[in-house]
Amino acid sequence: MAENVIEIDQSNFDSTVKANPKLVVDCWAAWCGPCRMMGPIIDRMAKENAGKVAFAKLNVDENPQISQSYRIMAIPTLLFFKDGQVVDQIVGLVPKEEIEEVMRKKL
Repeated sequence: MAENVIEIDQSNFDSTVKANPKLVVDCWAAWCGPCRMMGPIIDRMAKENAGKVAFAKLNVDENPQISQSYRIMAIPTLLFFKDGQVVDQIVGLVPKEEIEEVMRKKL
């Protein structure tokens, strides 16, 4: 995992959302092929947006309560938080440009 990506779980999820006014959470699992393909995209974007937008990864297998509360039914799912509220989400493997477009419009 890249140095600019926060690993979140049940213990630090709420505090991470509160501490980062603009946050993209990558909901993934180790067994998920598309999730593994999304990983390098998220790592690169975290580095490019350091200081502007925070990026985090949430393992859905290890944190089922969070997955259920945000109704994550398929992975990878990206949750876009602005000021503590989910403002958008993307389900499935998408190109970097699509993620950047949501960030421009919503964050």
